[in-house]
Amino acid sequence: VQLQASGGGLVQAGGSLRLSCAASGRTFSSYAMGWFRQAPGKEREFVAAINWSGGSTYYADSVKGRFTVSRDNAKNTVYLQMNSLKPEDTAVYYCASDTFGSSWYEYDYWGQGTQVTVSS
Repeated sequence: VQLQASGGGLVQAGGSLRLSCAASGRTFSSYAMGWFRQAPGKEREFVAAINWSGGSTYYADSVKGRFTVSRDNAKNTVYLQMNSLKPEDTAVYYCASDTFGSSWYEYDYWGQGTQVTVSS
């Protein structure tokens, strides 16, 4: 299983970015996906998760109302739309599979991460 995250970059506070995570190596639509992030000197933290169909999602309180997770099973891709970005959202963002959970150790496969930097 390979997960390839992309879409990170530098954005001003209040701006938006959309991250993508392309999966290959197996039937993408069978598995839940999650997004996590890790800032320098901090532990990896949960951001959002989406079930296999996209019908159920949930979010960390810190991003609720600003971020939206979605998936396109026909394209084997999961997305994280990030709006109203804040400097504290600065981190490396990772996508992961295979569970619908908020703990990083529940996930079996990880992408390589994409850097998001929000300037004030």
